[in-house]
Amino acid sequence: MDNKLSIKWLTSPSLLRLLAIVLLVIGVIFRFVNLDKKIYSSDEVYSSLRISGYMQSEIEQDLRSGNLIGVKDFLQYQYPNSEKNITDVIKGIVIEDSQILPLHVLITRFWVQLFGNSIAVTRSFSAVVSLLTFPCIYWLCKELFESSLIGWIAMAFVAISPVHLVYAQEARAYGLWIVATLMSSAALLGAIRVKTKVSWCIYAATLLLGFYSHIFFCFIAVGQGIYALAIERFRLSKTLISYFISSLAAFLAFLPWLWIIITNPHPEAVTWANNKQTLFASVSRWAGIIGRGFIDLGISPTESSKVQIILIPLFLISVIIIYSIYILCRKTPKRVWLFVLTLIGSVSVPLAIADFVFQKRYGTTRYLLPSILGVELAFAYLFTTKITSIYLQAWQKKLWSLLALMIVSIGIVSCSVNSQANIWWSKVPERFGSYPKIANIVLQAEKPLLITDASVIPTIQILVHLLDEKVKFQVLSPNQLPQITSGFSDIFLFHSSDELKAGIEKIYNSKLVKIDDSLWKIEKSS
Repeated sequence: MDNKLSIKWLTSPSLLRLLAIVLLVIGVIFRFVNLDKKIYSSDEVYSSLRISGYMQSEIEQDLRSGNLIGVKDFLQYQYPNSEKNITDVIKGIVIEDSQILPLHVLITRFWVQLFGNSIAVTRSFSAVVSLLTFPCIYWLCKELFESSLIGWIAMAFVAISPVHLVYAQEARAYGLWIVATLMSSAALLGAIRVKTKVSWCIYAATLLLGFYSHIFFCFIAVGQGIYALAIERFRLSKTLISYFISSLAAFLAFLPWLWIIITNPHPEAVTWANNKQTLFASVSRWAGIIGRGFIDLGISPTESSKVQIILIPLFLISVIIIYSIYILCRKTPKRVWLFVLTLIGSVSVPLAIADFVFQKRYGTTRYLLPSILGVELAFAYLFTTKITSIYLQAWQKKLWSLLALMIVSIGIVSCSVNSQANIWWSKVPERFGSYPKIANIVLQAEKPLLITDASVIPTIQILVHLLDEKVKFQVLSPNQLPQITSGFSDIFLFHSSDELKAGIEKIYNSKLVKIDDSLWKIEKSS
């Protein structure tokens, strides 16, 4: 009797809601801990450039003069100031980054102007926006499953999901894209259910929010269209007509920016997608990406020796993912399982085709966030129904409770490791992992000078965010040699070309001492 009471208490909806609230609090804390600890990534540097209203061409012209400049001179091009206004922001995006949608940039600019210039403030907007994920996924679960308890469990999974933490602390538009995806999904289901003009207007507004959040929201909109057509059995019903009118209104409002993207393409922005991989490497990468929704210890797929550490839990999670989708398709009506499948496939299917057929590496973690959301919805349904089922035996409920506890624990551990790290896989450690070490070496000098002919955006600007005002720079044009002045305790070459190194050794009768692959110290030859 006591055992039955214990199982009933452990699987009661009230206790599950209480545990979900605890996990929500933990997730909120993680989102704001050490916001400025990790290095500012190359993508974030570009985001800040767009926020400032300057263009990359202006920076190269202003700073690549060979004159002595300080950290403040660089940071001028990373934060809003009186020299550039909203018109300049839009102009910079159109000319140099048209594939970046302007909504996140504009709101973040106002946010930074309101709260001050710092990495923590710039990233905090994404952290605050990520909090909207919780009520939005709850709303979606209420519309989809007609269950508040599944909504609470879904919020809990998202709260301690490592991948959601990564992008909640990144000064990019991915958190806004997640919120727009959830809002438009819930609004669509609500409009189909209540069939009022107001509900369809709300759906159109959420579509417009999504279109101006991220270019890949177009895939989400197509997936929702496929869902609406399938649910209405491809018949031109009143619901389908209302859907078409709402979608057309949102699309027409987005058309001006779509025309800008088409007429101002920037193919060089996605050259990284041309890196080809073997079939096995691509499959492993995709499995790792989906797994990051639940386990992430900061290990890159390139670190083959370390990947073995997470193979067992990743394999178990992969099995549960497959099983959760299977149960969803078997136990729920068509309107439920079809929606989850279209959410998972709306982005993953076209990216998988680009990856495996055309060998374009568009399948990245940040682009597959909607698919991860779909998997988390399937997880929420699976664990809620299994733990609270009246048809399962006590030992089965215990097993599912244990599995849920394991996944939650893995998520919390992953978030804890992330929160204490100064660089993560999302910051491209294979390229910029040495920057914190380089910054420490430079800052140990009494009066350091850094000479470089590298690109200001992003190479130099990433390092600048790790330095203080005592560090001076000389940024040179190609084939230009510096006028080295006296008064510096240490002179370094940073990310410099072979021509610059050879010229300094010859002209200044100096020798170069290698400190790091990207850092050399100039010393007088004896």
